[in-house]
Formats: sequence, structure tokens, C-alpha cells
Amino acid sequence: MNILSIGGSNSKISINRLLANFTASLFENAEITIVDLSTINLPIYSVDKENEIGIPIEALTFAHQIDQTELIIISLAENNGSFNVGLKNLLDWTSRIKDRKTFNDKNMLLMATSPGARGAASVMEHAKNVFPHVGANLVATYSLPNFYQNFEVGKGITNTPELDKLKIIVSDIKG
Repeated sequence: MNILSIGGSNSKISINRLLANFTASLFENAEITIVDLSTINLPIYSVDKENEIGIPIEALTFAHQIDQTELIIISLAENNGSFNVGLKNLLDWTSRIKDRKTFNDKNMLLMATSPGARGAASVMEHAKNVFPHVGANLVATYSLPNFYQNFEVGKGITNTPELDKLKIIVSDIKG
């Protein structure tokens, strides 16, 4: 299985990138492509900028990565109840590519985490409403609350009931 793993934050120390990549690693024998938003340098989208420069190579590359995958795993950061600006900007540019939906009708495991008890619930609900309209086929969702109490770098999810929930989701996706 080809998996595209996206941490929905442009932070270099993104907890959502850690969660998405950990989850991707639970799929045995998968080919995983990681999108690190902290390394993508795009101008802020505007019609004027699009008319001036066209679609940037970073958005075209992202669209190609989507086209080559079977499953998108995306874990969303919540900034003021909505998407991180780095992710939103990349999605805005990608949506402007002619004759495509942003996510091109690909299967998606939609995830979110945050340091707090709600586990980025607001952005998760927002994405559940928006992403299907731009071509995401949501096959499952998962939110990890209290990231720093439930996840350890190098180990992954350390809360057994939370890990078990995620493993069931992964198993169901694998079929």
C-alpha cells in the first residue's frame, strides 16, 4: 500500500507530523511518503499571485504525491479552531490546479491531536465537513487527546486504550 503521511502543521516540531508518521508505520510493508509542511515555502495564495507566477512547483508536487497514493493519513493541527495556515495555503494552491479536486477522491484517515483534552476537536469537525467536498474519501477518523501525556517520541502512543483504538482503525482500513 502507498501511503501519504501529512502532519497538518508547518511547525518544525509538529506533534501532528509525529502522530501521522507513527500511524503510517503501523501499516506493515507500506511505502510511505512524508509531507513535511515546515519545508514547503509557498507564497500566500491570491488570484493576483496566481496570475503573476502560475501554480508553484510545490503545489504541483503535492498534487502528484496525492495522485500516487492509495491512502492519505493527515493529522491536523488546530490554530484558533481551524486549519494551520501552512496546510491551508498548500490546499488553496493545490485546489487551483486545473481539472482536479484537491484530494482527487483518495481514501483518507483523518486525524488530529493537541496538547489539550479535546484533541483538536474543532478542526477535526471542520475538516469532516470540508474535506469530502474537495475530494477526500474519509474512511476513518481518530483524535488523540493530551498528546504529551499519551505519546512518546521513539515509542509512539503510550496510552494502551488509545493505541488499541488506533490499531483497530488501521486493521479495518487494511481490510
